[in-house]
Amino acid sequence: MANWATFAVLLAVVVIMLGAWTRLVHAGLGCPDWPGCYGFLTVPQSESSIAIANARFPDTPVDVEKGWPEMIHRYAAGTLGLVVFGLAAYAVRRRRDGVPVKLPLFIAGFIILQGAFGMWTVTLKLWPQVVALHLLGGFTTLSLLTLLTFRLRRQASQKRDQEPPPKTALAGFRPWLYGGLLLVVMQIALGAWTAANYAAVACTDLPTCQGQWWPAGMDFRHGFDVTQHVGPNYLGGQLAADGRVAIHVTHRLGAMVVLVYFTALLALMWRRRGDSGLDNAIKLVAVVLAAQILLGLANVIFHIPLSIAVAHNAMGAGLLLSVIHLIWQHQLLPKTHTATAPNTTTMTQEVTA
Repeated sequence: MANWATFAVLLAVVVIMLGAWTRLVHAGLGCPDWPGCYGFLTVPQSESSIAIANARFPDTPVDVEKGWPEMIHRYAAGTLGLVVFGLAAYAVRRRRDGVPVKLPLFIAGFIILQGAFGMWTVTLKLWPQVVALHLLGGFTTLSLLTLLTFRLRRQASQKRDQEPPPKTALAGFRPWLYGGLLLVVMQIALGAWTAANYAAVACTDLPTCQGQWWPAGMDFRHGFDVTQHVGPNYLGGQLAADGRVAIHVTHRLGAMVVLVYFTALLALMWRRRGDSGLDNAIKLVAVVLAAQILLGLANVIFHIPLSIAVAHNAMGAGLLLSVIHLIWQHQLLPKTHTATAPNTTTMTQEVTA
């Protein structure tokens, strides 16, 4: 079950990347219906199938090049759903053996909700609120599957070694780690809103935006208006330029906050790590964060090339998982290791200094 959960994590990453690819090639409405494509199981390609499809949806003629990215994304997401349902069924069958049940069942239920958001993304014509929630749902699914994998592998290791689990004693760094996780989630949410409103190209220069450190006329109320009407086709976005610039600048500021916060936090943890065994977990967060910042800069410098933009989405997932991994590893530390961590007061003093 641990191996299948690991496979589900990898597949979830693929689904997130495929979703980014679909969005970036403007294929989010490549199939105007759901779950099929113009009423077919695959993208219609023959002349007769295209004629039938165009008759069914006269307002959205068939575009094969945009239909396939959408359907490939759906196939991958459907496969992930089947794997998750399989994990849930296995957990129920083996619940008397100590296999975790609640988490797999919750993930299975969440997958159904995520599928509904996928449907609404199409039927509501890329309404930004639904698109952003769908993106966040993908990252949430990935995080839950990762936690399930950690639990299963830890359980399997304990059964093999016949050793009691180490005592959890997260003190001192606990609130700072969870604070960092919250910042990453908020930054991912900003990224989702940026993507949903096509605001990634609102600023094409660095470090300024449109030649200004603080662009004049930014409309934050318009940019973060969550009451946009349902109905228009939001492919390409409906926001005015001032609203998109406000979103883009906010996303940049969020990236700076995350960078500064984790630079200070990881530096403090590295100085006090002792023999905790957290070296690799700390290094992983640092490397992934640096890569994500560089990919974000490259997106602006090279004007959102497809490969870099998809990698930026994938690395966002990697940053989230690396922080979750660091928190998980820190929770498993024996008291003798976490006792060397500074208390919250000392942390506050050092960060402030």
